[in-house]
Amino acid sequence: MPFRIISAADRGLKDIGWLQSNFSLSFGPYANPERSGFGLLRVFNDDFVKPGNGFGLHAHANMEIISIMLAGSMNHIDSLGYKEVVHKDWVQIMSAGSGLRHEEHNVGDDEVNFLQIWIEPKLQNVTPRYQRRHFPAEKRRNQLTTVVSNEEGTAHCWINQNAKLSLGYYEAGQTLEYSLNPLNKAVFIFVMEGQLTVNGQAVTRRESIGLWETSHLTIECGAESQFIVIEAPINH
Repeated sequence: MPFRIISAADRGLKDIGWLQSNFSLSFGPYANPERSGFGLLRVFNDDFVKPGNGFGLHAHANMEIISIMLAGSMNHIDSLGYKEVVHKDWVQIMSAGSGLRHEEHNVGDDEVNFLQIWIEPKLQNVTPRYQRRHFPAEKRRNQLTTVVSNEEGTAHCWINQNAKLSLGYYEAGQTLEYSLNPLNKAVFIFVMEGQLTVNGQAVTRRESIGLWETSHLTIECGAESQFIVIEAPINH
C-alpha cells in the first residue's frame, strides 16, 4: 500500500497579511512538481481570511470547487444570482462547468478558516451550478458524514465527478473502517484537529496522508479528532 504524508510544516505558504494560505498541493505561488496534484484532486488549501477582507470578483470554468467552512462567516455572490452567507460547518460547491464568476469576503467579526478544494470534472462545459448544505458538528459526532458525492440528493452536495468527501468528528479511542474500490481510486485524508493512525501511519494536526492501491482503511483516533476524507479518481 503506497502512501505519502505531508506534514504541516512542509506545506507551501502564502501570507499577505489579510490572507494566509497553506498549500498541501501546488497552487498559485507554490509550485512543487512532486505535488502537482493527487490524482484528480488538484488543489487543497487551508485558508485563513481576516475580517473585512476577501476575494474580489473572479472567474472559474471546468473545475469542481468545494469550500469547507471551519470557522467564521463568509459571503458568496455569483453570476448565477446567488447571494448569501455561509458559516462554520457549512459546505458549498461550485460546479463551474462552462463558466461562472463569484466573490467572497469575510463578513464576520472573527477570522475565517476554510478548506478550498478543487477536483477536476468528469464532463467538460456542463451548465454551472452552485449548492450548499449545513452539517452541524453535534450531529456528526462519532460518525463519518458524506458531505459531497457524485450522487444527487438532499443530504449532501453533489459534483460532476466520481468522488466523495466525508467529514469525521470522533472522540478519542474511536476506530472506523473505510472501504473503497481500489480500481483507479485514491484517498486523501487531512486532519483539522487531533491525531489519527491510518493503516498504521500516524497523522496529526494539519497533516495529510494520501493512500492508493488499497481497498480498506482503518482509522484510529488517538485524541478527539476532526478530519476530512477525500476519495477521488487517479485518472480520467
